[in-house]
Amino acid sequence: MPKVLLIGIVLLLVASCTDQLAYFNYQSTDNGNWGKDQVMEFRFSDLDSTQSYNMYITLRNDEQYPYSNLFLIAEMSSPDGTSHRDTLEFEMADASGNWMGTGYGSVKENKLWYRENIVFPDSGVYTVTVSHAMRKNGSVEGIEQLPGVLDVGLQIEKNQ
Repeated sequence: MPKVLLIGIVLLLVASCTDQLAYFNYQSTDNGNWGKDQVMEFRFSDLDSTQSYNMYITLRNDEQYPYSNLFLIAEMSSPDGTSHRDTLEFEMADASGNWMGTGYGSVKENKLWYRENIVFPDSGVYTVTVSHAMRKNGSVEGIEQLPGVLDVGLQIEKNQ
């Protein structure tokens, strides 16, 4: 009987964690290299207009990623035609060079804050695009192929 109770509690916890998830999608890069011109596009609709949400950019990287930070350009377009563009910077490794994020082995998954307490008042399709904006120090040109980035995603959770 205690095993059944323990399994029930675990299932309840898992189900309650996913109740907050409103949208989640990943897109893969080209063989672990994120091209400068490879824009990841995420489209979603039918979110509750009375609910506020938190948005995250999710990223899977491996040990081939050569930097301790990451610059991204994210743009969200609403069904009414308005858009909002952000330049974002995230730390990918700590001061000792250890990868941040979760996961065992060589692949780490990072949940990077994008926007909080956002409401989607308009019905229709919203679009979020994400591209990298990495450059070498002193260079104006962006890095053509950013190695070590396996997948880029968008996660939207109901605000509690």
